[in-house]
Amino acid sequence: MTESARLPWRSRPDAARILGAARKVTDDLMDGLSGTHVRRAAHGLRRLFDVAGLGLSDLSGALAWSGRPAADDAVTRVLDEVLHREEPAVDGTLTALPLHVHDELAGALLLVGDLPAGVSRQATDLVVQALERGRLEASADQAAQAELRALRAEMSPHFVYNALTVIASFVRSEPDRARDLMLDFADYTRYSLSRHGEYTVVAEEFRAVETYLALQRAVLGERLKVQVRVAPEVLAVAVPYLVLEPLVENAIRHGIEPRSGTGLVQVHGQAEGNDCVISVEDDGVGMEPERAAAILAGSGAGTGLGMANVDRRLRTVYGAWYGLTVETAVGAGTRVVVRVPRFQPGVLP
Repeated sequence: MTESARLPWRSRPDAARILGAARKVTDDLMDGLSGTHVRRAAHGLRRLFDVAGLGLSDLSGALAWSGRPAADDAVTRVLDEVLHREEPAVDGTLTALPLHVHDELAGALLLVGDLPAGVSRQATDLVVQALERGRLEASADQAAQAELRALRAEMSPHFVYNALTVIASFVRSEPDRARDLMLDFADYTRYSLSRHGEYTVVAEEFRAVETYLALQRAVLGERLKVQVRVAPEVLAVAVPYLVLEPLVENAIRHGIEPRSGTGLVQVHGQAEGNDCVISVEDDGVGMEPERAAAILAGSGAGTGLGMANVDRRLRTVYGAWYGLTVETAVGAGTRVVVRVPRFQPGVLP
C-alpha cells in the first residue's frame, strides 16, 4: 500500500483488524461499483474509517449507501458536480470525491460528517486500488480465455486433410478400421473445439493425446512409433485444458515429420513429490537451444501459438516456478517437460 493510502491504525492489534477489514472491502469491490457486493463494501468502508455516512456511486449515479443518509437534493448536487466535472464537491457535511481508475473516471465516493484529516484521501486511495485490482484481474482472465479460444481454433488444416484422406482410403479395403478412425477423429475434434471449462484432469488430456496419436499413426504409418505411459496417482490431477496435445503435435510436426525413417514419440506422466511431471519426448531432428527459447517466448518463426500459449497459461495459473522446460539439440530430438502441483487451490476441473 502506498504512503498516501496508509490506513489510520493506532496500535498493533488495531493494525491486524484494519488490514483484515481493508482486504474484505477490496474483495467486495472486485466486480466494480456496479457489482453485487458494492453495498457490503460501503458498510465496510464506513466502519473502517468511522464516518457517519458513506456512499459509492457508479457512473450512472446508482448509489450504494451505508449509515446516516444525506439530503437527496445535496446528493444530487454533489454527484452532478463530480460525475460531470470530475472534481471534488462539498455541500455542508457531505463531501463527494471522484474515483479515477487508470486515469478514467469510474464513479464517486461520498462521505458524511466532520472528517478527520487525511480520511478522505485514505478512503479514496483504498477504493481506487481495489477497483484497479479488479480490472487487472478481469483483464488477465479475459486474456487467458482469449488464448484458450485461439488454441482451440488452431487445429492444423494439414492434419485434418491428411486424416480424412487416410480414413477415406480405408472405407472400401478396411471398413472396420475406417469406422474406428472416424470415431477417433470425432472424439479429437469434439475435445479440441467444444466449449469445455478452463480446467480438466490429466486422464482426459492423456485420452485426447492417445486419440490424436492414433490418427497420426494412420497418417504416417510405420514412420511413427508411440509410447504413452501415465501413473495412476496423477490421473485425477487438475490441469489447464489443452496443455498436452499442442506439445505432442509439435513433436510430430517439427520433430518426426522432417526426419527420415521411423521416429518415436513418448508421453509419460508421473508424480514427483507434490508435483505432477509430464514429459513429451521425440527422437526427431531437434533444434538449437536458442530457437527453443524463442519458441517459448512466442517469437519462434513458424511455430504457431501452441508451446508459448501453454507455457504462458501454466505460469499464469501456477506461478513462475512452473510451466514448460525444453531440452533439445540439433539431431538429438526434443524433450518438453510440464511440471504442475498435484494440488492447487482454485484449480478444479
